[in-house]
Amino acid sequence: MTRGTPPRYNPAVPNPMRPETLDKFREECALFGIYGTSDAAAHTALGLHALQHRGQEASGIVTFDGRHFQNHRAAGLVGDIFGEQSVIETLKGYAAIGHNRYATTGGSSDRNIQPIFADFDFGGLALAHNGNLTNAYLLRKELVRMGCLFQSTTDTEVINHLIARSNYSTVVDRVIDALGKVKGAYSLLMLTNEALLGVRDPMGIRPLCIGRLEDAWIVTSESVALDILGARFVRDVEPGEIVIVDGNGLRSIKPWARQPRRFCVFEHIYFARPDSKIEGVGVYEARKKIGAELAKESPVPADVVVPVPDSGVPAAIGYAQQSGLPFELGIIRNHYVGRTFIEPADHIRHLGVRLKHNANRALIEGKRVILVDDSIVRGTTSMKIVEMVRQAGAREVHMRIAAPPTTDPCFYGIDTPDKDKLLASHYDVAGMGKFIKVDSLAFISIDGLYRAMGMTGRDAKAPGFCDACFTGDYPVSLDDQMGLEDRQLSFLAEPA
Repeated sequence: MTRGTPPRYNPAVPNPMRPETLDKFREECALFGIYGTSDAAAHTALGLHALQHRGQEASGIVTFDGRHFQNHRAAGLVGDIFGEQSVIETLKGYAAIGHNRYATTGGSSDRNIQPIFADFDFGGLALAHNGNLTNAYLLRKELVRMGCLFQSTTDTEVINHLIARSNYSTVVDRVIDALGKVKGAYSLLMLTNEALLGVRDPMGIRPLCIGRLEDAWIVTSESVALDILGARFVRDVEPGEIVIVDGNGLRSIKPWARQPRRFCVFEHIYFARPDSKIEGVGVYEARKKIGAELAKESPVPADVVVPVPDSGVPAAIGYAQQSGLPFELGIIRNHYVGRTFIEPADHIRHLGVRLKHNANRALIEGKRVILVDDSIVRGTTSMKIVEMVRQAGAREVHMRIAAPPTTDPCFYGIDTPDKDKLLASHYDVAGMGKFIKVDSLAFISIDGLYRAMGMTGRDAKAPGFCDACFTGDYPVSLDDQMGLEDRQLSFLAEPA
């Protein structure tokens, strides 16, 4: 298949295959695992509820009671899937893993809802994955050639087949062998007949941490999932570390050569909940510091600082404190607009953003307003918010962004538009400002971002974070992006 001429860029026209909601980065996936409690399923459901922000498409839990695995998976939100006690009662066991999904590979089919489960010669294994493998397609092609039959289109199933084909005797050795063949960014949870395993990729791009609840051990994506249970944060799982929890407690191995740490900096900017602590850093404080650094770099005469809710709030607080300007909630977000909200008719479709945001006129009318947001992706939402604020009477509208310009897509587990849909890949800052119709536009610099994270600036030889969406510097090779052949994985159609 040859690649045709790309269409002329028009961010205002949504791609029918990528909805306009992709004007924001879509969160990744959430992991929660617990071992050593009689209420494993209930604890897991609560943990997944705290991690709902990382995936709203589907959720699943697999438990083990010493003899049998139990499973419940469905599309929708955690509260809708696991809100009934009758569902929790079917998930018996002292160990469980759970997963919230936002599809970054493989589509939204029910076949792709995790955790996935398979029977091996050593027993059952449930697997949940946050991240993206960058050589999954090539591995899958080879595995199919060798006779493997895939039941899903997610890259996670590749890991299962690699474990199955490993010649090593123990489960842990098979996992090490399998993961030695994959490339990408990943945090994994596995539940077997004997143990709960947590794994983090060698560069630590995706997050994973350990907690303790009385005699039970917890492994999860963010510390906020520990807080909801009253559990104690122990530590982050180290890059390239495998933690194994069984009846003897927790042990750790690091089977791979040490690599430079490249944690995803966008976790601090947007993805993680602000009340989480990741990699030793409080997310809320990090975002305030980013906002303060942004104010130092890009001041502008104004009357009020207004966040674009909710993700822009901490950065806006930091900007306001540093600049000495008042902070006001000049935009109010409607938190009750769900994914199933009725699509408006064509003649009112232009109302767009007002389904979720409304200008608080009394606080912005006649004023010079600084809008603070976490990022600009396609630019369409920013343009509508600026228009809304002007219609509410703002005299000037300036926008300040708590991330550098997003010039490149993510291939490590974050759903981003293709490069030709990213506004910053087509325009300089002045051109982007003209597109979204602001009086001025500024982004935090890449060095400013690193300064806010406690460094002197970005070291090109050893950055310390994965910042590929801003720099194009991909720390893990993108093997699957090299070919141009048709990547159709399945021809089995399922009802939407």
